[in-house]
Amino acid sequence: MSFDPQERLNQLIADARLSSLQVKQNKQFIDYFTLLLRWNARTNLTAVRDPDQILERHLLESIACAQLLPAGIATLLDYGSGAGFPGLPIAICRSEIAITLAESQNKKAAFLLEAIRVTGVTARVHSGRAETLAEKFDCVILRAVDRMERAVQSASHLVASNGWLALLTTDAEYPATRAAAGPSFSWSDFQPLPGGERRILALGRFSSFMV
Repeated sequence: MSFDPQERLNQLIADARLSSLQVKQNKQFIDYFTLLLRWNARTNLTAVRDPDQILERHLLESIACAQLLPAGIATLLDYGSGAGFPGLPIAICRSEIAITLAESQNKKAAFLLEAIRVTGVTARVHSGRAETLAEKFDCVILRAVDRMERAVQSASHLVASNGWLALLTTDAEYPATRAAAGPSFSWSDFQPLPGGERRILALGRFSSFMV
């Protein structure tokens, strides 16, 4: 029996009790997935090579994250976007959000530009270090970033007043990453993500009045 990535992704979404994708979104995800496999064969975009694991560990988690993010977010920064998780899936699922993908590695930034072209999403690539950005965002999100605690500390300065800092991490790593954000964030209960390994989405709301 041949592997059908669209059928498999939709089954994973159904099993996780997430909202189903629209027809256009389905095509965008498969175009993104196909491009990722092709590029990953010659450059190291992600250490996960198995197609089914890419669907489950990367795409499914990113789709869940997109559906769990609060309403009212107009701008979002994917800090250290890598191969585009979770920023590109958020751009597919939440087209009302203006997405910035920050990636300092040239090959990965080139992939992100091609993925935007292929999927047709509205997003931009900042091909440099995220902390060099001058603007602030309604939401700054981090997933699988090197030196996560240091990155969270830096990312916290890019969150607009009343904006959100979103961390995709594990429940074991959550206390340290939360502490790295500093005292200006009010955290709601973290939400479990599908795919195992006790992955969670943690959301902190920034207030300049907090101490």
